[in-house]
Amino acid sequence: MTRCRQKTNPTRVDGNAPLEDYAAIGEGRSVAMVALDGSIDWWCVPSMDSPPLFDRLLDPEAGSHFALTPSDAFRVARRYRDDSNVLETEFVTASGRARVTESINSSTAGRQPWCELARRVEGLEGEVEFAIRFRPGTQNGRFSPWIQRTAQGSVHNIDGVMAMFRSSDDVTIERCEDRGVEARLTTRADSRSMVALLASESQPLTVPAIDKLDERIEVSDFAWRDWVDKLTYTGRYHDTVMRSALALKFLWYSPSGAIAAAATTSLPEGIGGTDNYDYRFAWVRDACLTIKSFLQVGALEESQAAFSWLAGVIRRHGPDPHVCYRLDGEMIAPETHPDLPGYRDSRPVRIGNDVRYQRQLGMYGDMLSTASQFIEAGHVIDRETARLLCDLANQCADRWRLRDAGIWERAAQRHYVQSKMACWQALTHAVQLAEAGYLEATWKARWQRERARISEWIETHGWSEARGAYLMHTEAEDLDASIALMHRYGNEVDRERMRSTYRVIREELGRGPQLYRFSGAAETEGTFIACSYWLVEALVALGEGEAAEQLMDQMLELTDINLGLMTEMLDPATGAFLGNAPQGLSHLAQIGAAKALSSRPWESGND
Repeated sequence: MTRCRQKTNPTRVDGNAPLEDYAAIGEGRSVAMVALDGSIDWWCVPSMDSPPLFDRLLDPEAGSHFALTPSDAFRVARRYRDDSNVLETEFVTASGRARVTESINSSTAGRQPWCELARRVEGLEGEVEFAIRFRPGTQNGRFSPWIQRTAQGSVHNIDGVMAMFRSSDDVTIERCEDRGVEARLTTRADSRSMVALLASESQPLTVPAIDKLDERIEVSDFAWRDWVDKLTYTGRYHDTVMRSALALKFLWYSPSGAIAAAATTSLPEGIGGTDNYDYRFAWVRDACLTIKSFLQVGALEESQAAFSWLAGVIRRHGPDPHVCYRLDGEMIAPETHPDLPGYRDSRPVRIGNDVRYQRQLGMYGDMLSTASQFIEAGHVIDRETARLLCDLANQCADRWRLRDAGIWERAAQRHYVQSKMACWQALTHAVQLAEAGYLEATWKARWQRERARISEWIETHGWSEARGAYLMHTEAEDLDASIALMHRYGNEVDRERMRSTYRVIREELGRGPQLYRFSGAAETEGTFIACSYWLVEALVALGEGEAAEQLMDQMLELTDINLGLMTEMLDPATGAFLGNAPQGLSHLAQIGAAKALSSRPWESGND
């Protein structure tokens, strides 16, 4: 099923386009965000966590961008090609109709050493005039772009980045100077034109012929479709799952195997608020959950590369795992706050992320459960990884009694119940892996004893008889929707407690099918998309299939408004998107929900 996003004269509010108006293009290293009006407002070169070449997303009036927009009023319809991340946009004006096809190109051998952003413009009917503007960034005033005239063309230099604007002969260049390029293009029926950007950092810049840039759009399209064709998912909601898999593929960083949480920074969880974070790094938690999704759809290369990278980077910076790492495996620099207005005046803008040194006990459960899923999918772990898993299980057995920041990375360290449940899961998987011969059995008895103690603690301190629910932490009667991730906790314990917890969570944290993350979150942020999809999976596991199916369909109606791409949150009043994009947690949770519903007898067909 082809999803299409349509609008007449998409408008901006104080220079800001709605977040649901952005599509993504990428090639396994960088991701560009393209607004419905034809402006690329975000692109970090050469990698997702590099400084942005285009930052209009966070500086709407003065920010850098690469715009290809009709000069007259227009209607627009946009779609991804089937089973591909190549983007097609059709513009219709009073005088004609034209199609723009966009791709960050790869080759048949994979991504290229340089970045190649190609925009093919085809005339379909009449004439359409396009205004073209390439405005390179200044990295918040730290550098002043300067132009270098060469025999191959003009090159813009921004610190170590070289960027070259390229175009076909029918594009009229009106201005080409230090601060960028302005040009015009008029399409006619059957015309075919090209505008593109080539970019590299601290290395020579290759300058392919224009026709090669055009050809590689089709090469890239073939590569995306070939990847999807090799996936093995055959369950329900197939088209939805494929689109989410393609979104997760954007976030898989091919040079290392790392998985970014999202491709943007500082897009607000609440408009005008301060909860604006940099998600362009690899979180242990998010990476583990994404590996599970890759395994569920049959993306074996990505799951193996990501798990190997994760184990290697924890060993290198260990013995304790850090919350998140740079995509190249190095440590994240301290957070800085550039003086930018932010998206819709939501400040501060953040570069870096200071949660990297938090204590998050849930990572033990993430790593051990991911190892189990990797093995269950038919793969084998090496001895170094097995030793690491034993070390992590022993750390968990030692530290589960400590306070931590929890899955939601709160400033106040508390005894978060979800963290204790994750520790229970970690030791359960460690015991199972030892019994199956994958981990050394020396500590098995100890793991079993500590697992029992964790369960006793949870049932004694984490359960509220008055609330009829497991709590967020021990210092208040607050609720936590991430308990939906813990439906596998305590198989020997009364499962009615978990069912009751989910009922109370839906009653108190729910806004229809949507869920806030925890008690009090409604004051500062939107509803968290992943929580509702996690609840679908949990309801299936507890035998409440009809309720799960209804929740799934309701969430799809809310989240499937922008070509299947999702941000982190929704505004429950307006349905507007909030938070960074494409958001890995949202997409992986949707895949998990679809997979769970596919494994049950009440399935009623595919979309």
